[in-house]
Amino acid sequence: MHGVVNWAVHFFMLDEGPLIWLSDFLIICASLGIVVVLTKFRLWKWLWDEWLTTVDHKKIGIMYMIAAILMLFRGGTDGLLMRAQLAWPNMHFLSADHYDQIFTTHGTIMILFMAMPAIIGFFNVAVPLQIGCRDVAFPYLNAISFWLFFFAALLFNLSFVVGGSPDGGWTSYPPYVENQFDPGPGENYYLVALSITGIGTIATGINFLVTILRMRAPGMTFMRMPMFTWSVFVTSVIILFAFPVLAVALALLLIDRDFGSHFFTVNGGGAPMQYVNLFWFWGHPEVYIVILPIFGLMSEVISTFSHKRIFGYSAMVVSMVAIAILSFVTWVHHFFTMGAGPGVNSFFGVSTMAIAIPTGVKVFNWIFTMHKGRLEFKTAMLWSLGVIPNFLIGGLTGVMLAVPPADYQYHNSYFLIAHFHYTLIGGTVFGVFSGLYYWWPKMFGVLLNEKLGRWHFWTFMIGFNICFFPQFFLGFMGMTRRMYTYPAGYGWGVVNLISTIGAFLMGVAFIIFVYNILWSARYGERDTTGDPWDGRTLEWATTSPAPHYNFAIIPTVKGRDAWWLMKQNGESINGPKGVPFRPIHMPNNSGRPFIMSALFFIMGAGFVFQWWILAIVGFVGVLICMAQRSFEYDDSHYIPVEEIEKTEAAAGRL
Repeated sequence: MHGVVNWAVHFFMLDEGPLIWLSDFLIICASLGIVVVLTKFRLWKWLWDEWLTTVDHKKIGIMYMIAAILMLFRGGTDGLLMRAQLAWPNMHFLSADHYDQIFTTHGTIMILFMAMPAIIGFFNVAVPLQIGCRDVAFPYLNAISFWLFFFAALLFNLSFVVGGSPDGGWTSYPPYVENQFDPGPGENYYLVALSITGIGTIATGINFLVTILRMRAPGMTFMRMPMFTWSVFVTSVIILFAFPVLAVALALLLIDRDFGSHFFTVNGGGAPMQYVNLFWFWGHPEVYIVILPIFGLMSEVISTFSHKRIFGYSAMVVSMVAIAILSFVTWVHHFFTMGAGPGVNSFFGVSTMAIAIPTGVKVFNWIFTMHKGRLEFKTAMLWSLGVIPNFLIGGLTGVMLAVPPADYQYHNSYFLIAHFHYTLIGGTVFGVFSGLYYWWPKMFGVLLNEKLGRWHFWTFMIGFNICFFPQFFLGFMGMTRRMYTYPAGYGWGVVNLISTIGAFLMGVAFIIFVYNILWSARYGERDTTGDPWDGRTLEWATTSPAPHYNFAIIPTVKGRDAWWLMKQNGESINGPKGVPFRPIHMPNNSGRPFIMSALFFIMGAGFVFQWWILAIVGFVGVLICMAQRSFEYDDSHYIPVEEIEKTEAAAGRL
């Protein structure tokens, strides 16, 4: 009995101290609170019928966005804990081991479980509406993609209170993360969770590539597509080439740890550099997977609030394709110092710098779009404009890092930390907030409060620059990254303190954002028009939120900015009056994607703890779900004309 108690205490990390106890307490309270609310208001059936089993791309997009905001809170909390630890010399707020775990989960969550679901959420919210179709090409697969991400995120976050978090950094380089140096389940959590969510991401890439290729409305040629849809198309291609490489690297490393092979262990004849190459062959395109959709989103926002067509449409398209191609020939710049030689380093240095050219084209096009435009500085526009100077700083310092001799000096220092936060936060996170303010009415039928939005923007903008700009100087002063604590006398204390103040200011901004959501849900302006920004693309032709069939009649596109042209010509989205509606064919909801992904979770837990019976149970369950789907023939239904007429009449379109 005593042994069981000791095992349970260690397994649930109750011997780790108050931070874990507090987390356990909050998790239990939150879980009980959710159960009580759902039970008291009898919402379980509604939750299952309307959300857990939905295959509607718009609802799936909303669930992605909610998950991304929650993960921003988790990853941001990790960041604040790190900044509190580094605020002053000789701090011991966190133990060294705990600090290693937190910087690992911070990086992994922010990139894989916050940025990725946020942009995929926008894919779902906007793309089918922008191209004038009723759903994605494979709605059932779309639901599987979301639930795989959800259960992967759940598994990864579970590591904080069960078994222990990964501590090998978000890159997880061997041999440090091999069993010999990193025993325990922490690293397995990383490998299994990323593998599961990676399967969902590859499926998403296939889904949106086919959707854009095959389901565009009549008349929407490639060169009439909205810029955001173009960015999703290019991003989907990158996903299909990059993510399988990551899947192979993670699988080989998991086999090393779970089954004792030696793909990456030198003593067993393996090559750790092979993992580094595979990881970064995915890792650098991943930067563009999370930033290219933001570029597309910004183009929509800047064009809408400048009340002008996007300047240099063709150049924007070519630049995105060029960035996608160049993103696959830059990966070695992540390890210039690992001995590849001057020839190889020079090639990858030049190829990295070359990306600045198409990126610069986009910046100039946004500026020329605003030139002589009728500018409206709504909150969404402010966030998009905020990307330009911040991402410019990130890009220019990236060019500095692309010079191999200089990189020998900068790499692994806080200069690098500042650089990639200026690109990932200054680019992706700013862009995500812009998209949230822009498409919030389309998602929920209500506008976020503009005054609170401005407070949110300026508090975050100031806090962000106070936090990360001083870190360039910390890098010049010799402070290396992943440093747990530092002695007094190096002159780093005051600079770190300023940086920490900026981080907490960003935390305040996040609280303002959450308050804005809550305030707007109760008191916010309702969007009764479906087109609150006087938009240009087809998603603004529908009601807010859009009906589940999107369009009663698939529109015919006659040029770029299709909805803008229709408004100018006085045309209805439903075509000329008198055109009869027809029953609309739509897919059925299904609970199987949820159940199958939960079985993936069970199988993943088996791999994490090497409980093979559990892994086999999960695997067999997944196979049974796939077999059931193969023999399911009644998977769709028709929406009757009467229901369509009723919905369109309520929207004032009859």
